[in-house]
Amino acid sequence: QVQLVESGGGLVQAGGSLRLSCAASGRSVSSYAMGWFRQAPGKEREFVACISWSGGYVYYADSVKGRFTISRDNAKNTVYLQMNSLKPEDTAVYYCAASSGATTWPRLGVHEYDYWGQGTQVTVSS
Repeated sequence: QVQLVESGGGLVQAGGSLRLSCAASGRSVSSYAMGWFRQAPGKEREFVACISWSGGYVYYADSVKGRFTISRDNAKNTVYLQMNSLKPEDTAVYYCAASSGATTWPRLGVHEYDYWGQGTQVTVSS
């Protein structure tokens, strides 16, 4: 089993930055693709970014491309999401997820991930 714990969320003004972290425990996720998703009130959970097991491949939703950066440190069993130039529409609960299967790339679907964190709230004020 893999446990994922997100941290780093909070309240920030538009144009500001936050760095989310996702710490994995239970087993190493160095062989897993990792992803970030978000869910705003009344909306479905949506893909934000994903990173391959080695970190060599990354993919972003169009809505965050150029503003967000996903990275990982396999030695620390941790994945990060650096969020810059935040907008009010980025307000959501952000979830980290791990995908163990060697399926498609990029991993865009919720169903492609096996393990999920509890989420961290990001609120961007205008």
